[in-house]
Amino acid sequence: MKPYLLGIDIGTSACKAAVFDRNGEVIASASEEYPVFYPHPGWAEQDPQDWWRAVCTAIKRMAADGVDLSEIAGVGIDGQSWSAIPVDQAGNVLARTPIWMDTRAQDICDEYNERLGADRIFRTAGNSLQPSYTTAKILWYRRNLPEVYRRTYKILQSNSYIAFRLTGSMTQDISQGYGLHCFDMRTGAWDEELCEALEIPRTLLPDIYPSHAVIGTVTDQAAEESGLTAGTPVAAGGLDAACGTLGAGVVHPGETQEQGGQAGGMSICIDAYQADPRLILGYHVVPGRWLLQGGTTGGGGVMRWLEREFGAYEREAGKGCGKSSLELFNEAAEAVGPGCDGMVFLPYMSGERSPIWDPDAKGVYYGMDFGKTKGHFIRAAMEGVAYSLHHNLEIAREAGAEAEVLRAMGGSANSLLWTQIKSDITGKPIVVPSSDTATTLGAAILAGVGVGMYGSFEEAVGLTVKEKRRHEPNPEHREVYERNYQIYLELYDQLKGMMKKYRKR
Repeated sequence: MKPYLLGIDIGTSACKAAVFDRNGEVIASASEEYPVFYPHPGWAEQDPQDWWRAVCTAIKRMAADGVDLSEIAGVGIDGQSWSAIPVDQAGNVLARTPIWMDTRAQDICDEYNERLGADRIFRTAGNSLQPSYTTAKILWYRRNLPEVYRRTYKILQSNSYIAFRLTGSMTQDISQGYGLHCFDMRTGAWDEELCEALEIPRTLLPDIYPSHAVIGTVTDQAAEESGLTAGTPVAAGGLDAACGTLGAGVVHPGETQEQGGQAGGMSICIDAYQADPRLILGYHVVPGRWLLQGGTTGGGGVMRWLEREFGAYEREAGKGCGKSSLELFNEAAEAVGPGCDGMVFLPYMSGERSPIWDPDAKGVYYGMDFGKTKGHFIRAAMEGVAYSLHHNLEIAREAGAEAEVLRAMGGSANSLLWTQIKSDITGKPIVVPSSDTATTLGAAILAGVGVGMYGSFEEAVGLTVKEKRRHEPNPEHREVYERNYQIYLELYDQLKGMMKKYRKR
């Protein structure tokens, strides 16, 4: 068998691609950025064709660096959640897709929850109908883009669109099914009755495949555009959080991933249906497993925003000392003590998902005075994201899913300070595997299992996932963090009425 696997990650800010050997060692990697469009308040869109161009560019860059693409045994793809890509029968994209941050369809969700009954929808889907999900976006197309809706042949997810561009097959993997409320979370199949009730024709929805199933091979056209070898097998792929969970080594019930990418949150592996309307339930990419998830809008993207808007000095200063602006941000935050001298941040930078499900929620800094520095703003942001993680873990515990140890992934895990803050605030030990490559590794593992390079997911994880470091919670910080966490909860409770009253649509 050929020695390499290719993992492709369609993230919110960039495509990442990496070639791995059987032991999970990175042979080469590349990334390509693309824009997010914000045409109106509450809207967040991307062009899937930008994703494909980024995929092709990243693969060709690895080839230029000396990787023999003909030695790739299989391709796995993961992607951001809750896309709704309308394509015609030839596969042409008919409109930019609203992404997971998009909340334009709140009124439509309110209408359908009242008409059909929120409980009825939840009983089948295992998730409440919210504007971030794929369902709401399809309904929005029908109402607001009737010509696009009329021409739509299939609705695709982010990873399934790239799989289509590679193979010509239009598919739906099981882990992304949770974005559609006519998906039966107990059986992993489309529910015809809810399709009809939601007025979503079953014909719009591709057939469902296991995430590791080989759904086709690279076509001649895709080979010409991407540089891959025609005939290379391609797996269906899955949700980025689920692939990152696999790449962090989570395959058994009770194991938990902590997500530190653009979005934040956690994924607890369970082996039985266990839904809670405050959280997110989806299938794992590992067969026979579900993920009880907390998904927040304020993850690593908060730090990207802070650095972009307020990091000009650090970008310039870093040139003289050989450090990145984020490293200097980290140092500034480290100079501030735990609890940030009473400063608290609500990280609701694009509304908020679980557990409050409020598209009108806003980011808030509380506790500013003349004694506060830039370091306070940075550390408060780190702590605020950690409070949102703690909030989701508390709700999961109430729902009966207890996390013991968190396995961190994503760029945020590279910050020892931020990871320690999360450990202190949640009271959980945090293990850090190869955080930067967990998601692409998970996608590659899907391909590896699909083509037979690995006999099982357990074998794959045993060979590829290596622990880099471990953080233990510091009990000396518990009191100050618990006090600020209560302020965090009360701030939202006091402000949510105002946020809704003065919302902009």
